[in-house]
Amino acid sequence: MNPADFAPLLTAPGQELLARLTGGYDESAVLSQAEKLRAEYPPDLVSAALTQARLRDRAAAKFGSRARDMYFTPAGYEQATRMSVAELRAERYRRAGVRRVADLCCGIGGDALAFAAAGIEVLAVDRDPLTCAVLAANARAFGVEGAIEVRCEGVETVDLRGCDGVFLDPARRTDRGRTFDPEAYSPSWSYAVGLAVRGVAAAVGFKVAPGLPHELIPRGAQAEWVSDRGEVKEAGIYFGALVGAGCGVGGVGGGSGAAERQATLLPGSYRLESAGVPDPSPGPVGRYLYEPDGAVIRAHLLGELAELLGAHSIDPTIAYLTADRSWEGSRGGGGGSGSGGGDGNSFVARYEITDVLPFNVKRLRAVVAERGYGRLTVKKRGADVDPAFLRKQLRPAGPNSAVVVVTRVAGAHMALIAQED
Repeated sequence: MNPADFAPLLTAPGQELLARLTGGYDESAVLSQAEKLRAEYPPDLVSAALTQARLRDRAAAKFGSRARDMYFTPAGYEQATRMSVAELRAERYRRAGVRRVADLCCGIGGDALAFAAAGIEVLAVDRDPLTCAVLAANARAFGVEGAIEVRCEGVETVDLRGCDGVFLDPARRTDRGRTFDPEAYSPSWSYAVGLAVRGVAAAVGFKVAPGLPHELIPRGAQAEWVSDRGEVKEAGIYFGALVGAGCGVGGVGGGSGAAERQATLLPGSYRLESAGVPDPSPGPVGRYLYEPDGAVIRAHLLGELAELLGAHSIDPTIAYLTADRSWEGSRGGGGGSGSGGGDGNSFVARYEITDVLPFNVKRLRAVVAERGYGRLTVKKRGADVDPAFLRKQLRPAGPNSAVVVVTRVAGAHMALIAQED
C-alpha cells in the first residue's frame, strides 16, 4: 500500500465501504465478499478497504473497540504499542510535567494518541509518507488532530525546539528480521542514549526489547518492564524528569518510585521496584509454588519478590519461588520493596503443591490415572520436555484437575503436582 492507495479510503465512498465492513470481515468468505463489492466500488478501493477491515479485526487485541475506527498498515499494526501500555507511558509523561512531546518513529500513532488523550501536545515524526498519512487519519478519527502535528522527516534531523519531552520507538527489525542487538536498532542504541546525554529535553524515554542486557542501562536512568495480562510486552528506559514519574498509581510497600528497575503489571498498574535485594537462596519445596510474572523475571526482581512473599527459590537457576505459608497481605499495603498497587499475589501465579516426585513418566501416569486427572495442565521450566507431548503420554482422564510442573529442584529433575490457587 502507498499513500495513493490509502487516500481513497478517506473519501465518502471509502468511508461508506469501511462502514459496511465494520464487524463483518470474514477471512473465509473474503473472495466472495470482494467479488460482490467490486460490482459497486472500484477494485482498488475494495482491496484497500478489505485490507483495513482485516487489520482492524486483528488490532482489536491491542486497541479493543477503538480499532474499529483506526487505520493501519501491516507493519504499523505489528509494531504499534498496545493502548494499555501507551496509556501507562503517557501517564508517566503527564506526571513528569511534559507539555509537548516529540514522538520519534511514531508509526501509526499508538503512543501519539495516548499522549494527546493525556493532554500533551505531540510532534509525531516518521520518515514514511504512508505511515504519516495513516497517523493523521487516526488523529482525525479520534478528534485530536489539533493536538498532534505530523512531520514526515528523519528523526535525526527534526527540529526538537519547543519540546520538553522526547519519546523514541526505534525499529527493531532489519532486512534479516528481528534484531536483538540494540546497536542495530534504527536509530541505534547509541543515538537513543545520546538524546538523553545531550539533554535535548527535560524528559527523554525510549522503548527497547524486553531482553535488553541490564549492563546497558545507563547510570541514572530508570528501566521499566511491562506485562499485560501475564505477557511481557516491552521495556522502556527513562531519563530526567521521567525517573520516578511512573510512581503513584499505588504500591506494594513504600517504594520511592525512583528505583533503577521496575516491573509493572497491567491491568491494574501493579508495580514492583528494585531495592538491592539479592536473588533468593534455594531451599526445600514448600506447600506453595509461586510462578513470577515475566516482567518481574526480566527486571531481575526475584529477590524483592521473594522478600515480599516470605519465599525462597527451589533452585539457583530456576525462577520459581516456594513457601510453606501463603502470602495473605491486604491490597495496597504490606511489607516489601514495591510500589504500584495490589499485593504480593498480584505478581505471581500461585499453586498449592500436593506431591514432589522425581521426574518419571511412568510414575506420573500412574498418579494421573489413580486420581482421575482429566483436566491436566503441564508446565515446564529448566527441563527439556515438550509439555503438549508429555500431556499425551500421561493420558489424562477423569473428572478432576491438576497442574504438573516439570522443573529442577536443587539440581535434580522433579515433577511437582499441584492445584492452581
